[in-house]
Amino acid sequence: MFSFGPPRRHRRASLTPMIDVVFLLLVFFMLASRFGTEGALNLSLAASGQGAEWSGPPRLVEIGAGGALRLNGAPLAPGALVGALGALMAGPSDAVVLRADEGAAVQDLVAVADALRGAGLTQLLLVP
Repeated sequence: MFSFGPPRRHRRASLTPMIDVVFLLLVFFMLASRFGTEGALNLSLAASGQGAEWSGPPRLVEIGAGGALRLNGAPLAPGALVGALGALMAGPSDAVVLRADEGAAVQDLVAVADALRGAGLTQLLLVP
């Protein structure tokens, strides 16, 4: 018959390495995650009863479902929006009216607003 030696007592598994790994993962994910509001939009509301006089031709940008754009009712490619608005404006301080249709996503509205602000337009009006 085979002899394997005297039977040994079973050792309990140590939890220390597992706790170390859990804390290392916790620290890693805390450092790798982003906190704050990097993508926040700065919106300012006009005071009640105050309004500016409209000047120049209409500049209504409608955002439809899937990011479809219309400028004053005419369909427009997203890349051509800034150029088409430039022909209707005297300067970057002229107001541009943004209107999102019922099927439009909020992200599409934000993308158009970011593109217009990136082009130097400072007066964006959002209407329901």
